[in-house]
Amino acid sequence: MGRYSIKDLEKISGIKAHTIRMWERRYQLIRPQRTDTNIRYYSDCELRRLLNIAILNHNGIKVSHIAEMSDDEIRSRVLDISLDSRLTNVQVENMMVSVLELDEIKFSNALRTAILKYGFESTVETVLLPFLERVTILWQAGTVRTVQGYFINSLVRQKLFVAIDNEMQNGPKQGPRICIFLPEFEKMEIEPLMYNLIARKEGLEVIYLGMPISGDDLCAINRLKPCDIYMTSFFSPVSKEKLEKWMKELRDLFPDTPFLITGTKVREMDPSMPTGFTHIPTIKAFKEHLRLLKYSEYSY
Repeated sequence: MGRYSIKDLEKISGIKAHTIRMWERRYQLIRPQRTDTNIRYYSDCELRRLLNIAILNHNGIKVSHIAEMSDDEIRSRVLDISLDSRLTNVQVENMMVSVLELDEIKFSNALRTAILKYGFESTVETVLLPFLERVTILWQAGTVRTVQGYFINSLVRQKLFVAIDNEMQNGPKQGPRICIFLPEFEKMEIEPLMYNLIARKEGLEVIYLGMPISGDDLCAINRLKPCDIYMTSFFSPVSKEKLEKWMKELRDLFPDTPFLITGTKVREMDPSMPTGFTHIPTIKAFKEHLRLLKYSEYSY
């Protein structure tokens, strides 16, 4: 059973802590428990209830009205809303609930609904990445169990592998060669897989390594198949100093090859980057960079 602080609830739900406290005092919408040392915490049940309340409130239902609903009524209204994908935050919140409940069907339905409404790439940016960032925050804080992290990682990877396999059926690509890999200290593979799929759709030849790779391993791979560009992602906890040091080591190993860097941690820390390193904040920026690469006849 998870134990969540009010700051955890704020990060997961997007509702400010002072608002949660007000709802707690005025409407008794959630009820904290206390440890033996009188420290307040919230259970999995209270977190799920808050996420459902957030869905209803984001869709125009007043908190005073929600407070009068039974748990069954709240769940029923959330189910009705989840069938309408007009607002992506509903899908994110439904996915969060699915993680806490290890509910594969609920997760798949939320993701499928968003893809049908917005398309794959828009869903990645507006639904899936914000959702993964919330999960990562919880994982780092220790409030989402490892098994729940594995659960969601497995589900998303399955769907991306199917999409990548379908794209590969279109035959070999003739464009520039991109190598997508994870650094040694990275554990989250989802974002690199997304860019793997998009690069293939853009006509690039992709060498996807997936597993965490050292600089020496990357040199060995480059000797076998030199690449026109490299890409990596930073999603898991890492210090700014370690990130900057690692990029400098790569620059020393590959002084003339461009690198694309993406991931939550890069956006958060805004590290200093060596010459030839480019931060890719969005899928649109990635696609524009790839088109520039193709038009430049594979050379910078």
